[in-house]
Amino acid sequence: MAEQRQAVERPLSPHLQIYRVTITMAMSILHRIVGVALYGGTALVAWWLIATASGPDAYAVFQSAAGSWLGQLVLIGFTWALLHHLFGGIRYLLWDEIVATSPKAADVISWIAIVAALAGTVLVWAVIFSMRGVI
Repeated sequence: MAEQRQAVERPLSPHLQIYRVTITMAMSILHRIVGVALYGGTALVAWWLIATASGPDAYAVFQSAAGSWLGQLVLIGFTWALLHHLFGGIRYLLWDEIVATSPKAADVISWIAIVAALAGTVLVWAVIFSMRGVI
């Protein structure tokens, strides 16, 4: 008799149904998303520089857009994205130097990067608002 083999149903490669989402996994994914989003923020910086160089009328248009509540929200988000990407990059730099590579240490520096980005964003905007006399 010929042997019949039963097909074992298992995934071809690991995926999110198998793995529990960890902070390091979420940070890695978010680091990539934020990196892409920074391209849009760079376009805003270019718009600001071009408007500044183009004269008062062009700068007034930029100032109007950036000064609106939506513009402020976008700028705060851009600040957070910059700082998040910075501290995430430092996290990767530490790992490249074989520092904090144990699972517990990796989790700790991931949380430090999150808190540092949020605290840095609040600090930057607190200074900006205090210079404007808003706070």
